[in-house]
Amino acid sequence: MPKMKKLALLPLLLLSLAAHADEREWHPYKKLVEDLRLDKFYALPAIERDKINLYLTVKPTNKNIKPSEVVLTVVQGGERHPLPALSPEYRLALVPNPKWMTDDTKILTSLPKEEKSAAGWDATVPLPDGLQWNYNAVMGSVGQMNQAIKKMAGALSMFAPSTKTVTFKFNHRAQLKVGGTVYNTDAQNRVKLKPDNALLKENPLMIASERPYEAELDSE
Repeated sequence: MPKMKKLALLPLLLLSLAAHADEREWHPYKKLVEDLRLDKFYALPAIERDKINLYLTVKPTNKNIKPSEVVLTVVQGGERHPLPALSPEYRLALVPNPKWMTDDTKILTSLPKEEKSAAGWDATVPLPDGLQWNYNAVMGSVGQMNQAIKKMAGALSMFAPSTKTVTFKFNHRAQLKVGGTVYNTDAQNRVKLKPDNALLKENPLMIASERPYEAELDSE
C-alpha cells in the first residue's frame, strides 16, 4: 500500500477504468468526494487547513500506465468538464464543486476497462517562500493534519489513522538545519522529521541548503 494511502479514512476504492474509444463511467462524482471525505476537509475553516495541500490520487494498479494516460472528465447532463491532468505523482487538486454534488454527475475515464485504479489522497505542506521557515509554519502541519483527519472522520474518528512525519524531498544531496541540529539527506535525497514539542514551543528557524521540491505529510 503506497505511503499516504495509509492515511485514507476508508479502504481504497478499486475502480474499473473505461476504454478511451468508448469512454465510460469511472465513479459518481458525489460518491467519490464523500467517500474520501474531501467535502469534510474543505468545509473546515481555512485557518484549520492552511498548512495542508490535499490532493486526490488516482493510481493504476498497472505500474506501466503513465499519469498522462489517465484522463478524467466530469459529465453532468450534456456538459463535459475535463479535470486537471494528473501530476507525475498521479495527483490532482480536487476542490468539491457544489454544482456537481448531484447523483447524476459522473466522472469518466480514458483507460481500458480491465485496468484497476486506487483512489485516495496525499497531503503536502505548502512551504513558505525561500530557504528559511519558522518551525511551526512547517512542522505544525502534522498536528493540523491529525485534527483535520479526526473532523473528516466524524463518528469514525477513533479508527482514523494519524500523520507522524514530514518528508522533505530534494533533487540533490542537501542539508536541513533545525535550530542547532543539521540533518543530511538519505540515499533518496530526503529528510524525514517528526515534530518535536519543545521545538514547537521554541519555534526556531529551519534552514535548507537548497529548496526541497516537496514536503509530504506521511504516516510513518
